[in-house]
Amino acid sequence: MSKPSEPGLLYIVATPIGNLEDISARAIATLKNVDLIAAEDTRHSARLCRHFGIATPMVSLHSFNEASRAGHVISRLLEGECVALVSDAGTPLISDPGYPLVRQARAEGVKVTPVPGPCAMVAALSVAGIPSDRFAFEGFLPAKGSARRKQLESLQSETRTLIFYESPHRILDFLEDLNVVFGDREVVLGREITKTFETFLNGTPDSLIQRLHEDTDQQRGEFVVVVAGAAESPEEGAGVDVDKLLQALIREMPVKKAAAIVADVTGLGKNELYKRALILKGE
Repeated sequence: MSKPSEPGLLYIVATPIGNLEDISARAIATLKNVDLIAAEDTRHSARLCRHFGIATPMVSLHSFNEASRAGHVISRLLEGECVALVSDAGTPLISDPGYPLVRQARAEGVKVTPVPGPCAMVAALSVAGIPSDRFAFEGFLPAKGSARRKQLESLQSETRTLIFYESPHRILDFLEDLNVVFGDREVVLGREITKTFETFLNGTPDSLIQRLHEDTDQQRGEFVVVVAGAAESPEEGAGVDVDKLLQALIREMPVKKAAAIVADVTGLGKNELYKRALILKGE
């Protein structure tokens, strides 16, 4: 059998995150017409396919086997077959498997084309009422509390809107850490988006913790957490010579206290001022 002159196409197909009516006509047609569907969970995707009368063969491609299974899929593509990649819900590769496959496919000269559709983070951002012109998607933070807090601390001065995913058994711990690190920042909590019990709660981390304790049903389901960015700092302390002020204060008091005073005066971040003061002091 001669080798095909052109490889097949790899389609990245977005599927519903809850409401099956959100699937596009193009997505259904693509899933019906490709030679193979690479699915995060074939049992989960089989239910979707049955609902829409899709009989295309499937193979599993998830976080535990994607490194080895990608080679098989690439071989099929190089033989001229077309493959659709789907995750359990939403857009593949967004906190879901698929990156190694896409990267390898592109390296092999395979055309990769998106079939866009639902994405939980975009859906939540669109209704949150928090600035959406600039945002950073952080996905799932580490499960361990110390690592999670460390990552939140690294984002404390980020001025873009922040978007996180969180699971039901960690949502309260996440909000507790958010409360400690971010304080009274505006937060919108999206739960079960597009599903029967979809809710969006807004408030500070502390007020949301109280609401979830008062109504334990609000602790169920998958969460998207949209957090307002830090306030924009005035440029170089709005005319204040920050270095000169820090140098004057650290001669008279501990570095931490000096940084706190300059933060109050200028509106600049306390952590960054602390690091800057240590440099000026020669530490």
